[in-house]
Amino acid sequence: MLSRFDQILLAPGPDVHLKGWKRVCVEFLFFGIKEARACLFAGLFFILLFVTPRAGLLGIARYDLLFIGALLIQVWMIAAKLETRDELYAICLFHILGFTLEVFKTSSYIQSWHYPDPGYLKLFGVPLFSGFMYAAVGSYIIQAWRLFKLRITYHPRYWMAIVCALLIYLNFFTHHFIGDFRGYLLAFSLGLYARSTVHFTPYDKERQMPLLLSFLLIGFFIWIAENLGTFFGAWRYPDQLTGWVLVHLGKWNSWALLVMMTFTIVIHLKHVKSSISVPK
Repeated sequence: MLSRFDQILLAPGPDVHLKGWKRVCVEFLFFGIKEARACLFAGLFFILLFVTPRAGLLGIARYDLLFIGALLIQVWMIAAKLETRDELYAICLFHILGFTLEVFKTSSYIQSWHYPDPGYLKLFGVPLFSGFMYAAVGSYIIQAWRLFKLRITYHPRYWMAIVCALLIYLNFFTHHFIGDFRGYLLAFSLGLYARSTVHFTPYDKERQMPLLLSFLLIGFFIWIAENLGTFFGAWRYPDQLTGWVLVHLGKWNSWALLVMMTFTIVIHLKHVKSSISVPK
């Protein structure tokens, strides 16, 4: 059962005779509202990240407050019917995958980045709230699929998409030992999804765009969020220890690949294959 607000968004009204600038403005407005709704968990989580004092509050460490706050947001979304239990299970999987990657990346041997502040709710030196950053990506894709009534044409064969997603995830680990194959994975992905198109409905008419472009756009906005997260000191990269600098633009590629991997997982966990056209 969806919340009343989601029901309104999915059935915006009977006026389908909009033309010209009026249609452009209405569709743009609904597109923005639906995007904001799909980003609800991510938006609330990053607001929490920005407003939580680095020194903590009432004797509770900042990282612990972030975990408790993210958990409360998740509980509220379920109670308000903004998220279903099935969607919650999918998001938990993203949390586990993301947290596993965080443990590896922050280990004493790798040290790609680190979490400088204290906290009790840590495991292997990684604060538990960190998994929610990856879960936020999964939450966005899940919510956007429903709100925009997504439909995919010319999606690659499922086994090929799964292989691509596995290679992307593995490369986040193995590039420290056998070389970074992101360039090859990007080239592989370009060929795999070259014809894929995502169809979406901002208001009452279906629009479309290349699926690869959507991966790049989502990855770009995550890169911006990452810059904000490091600016507010939630975590630091080695080159930011003496002062904040812009996160390397190459991370945009990594986030776009992660979005692609997340998208593949959503397809299988949400049982949305009926809205996907796969060439024979």
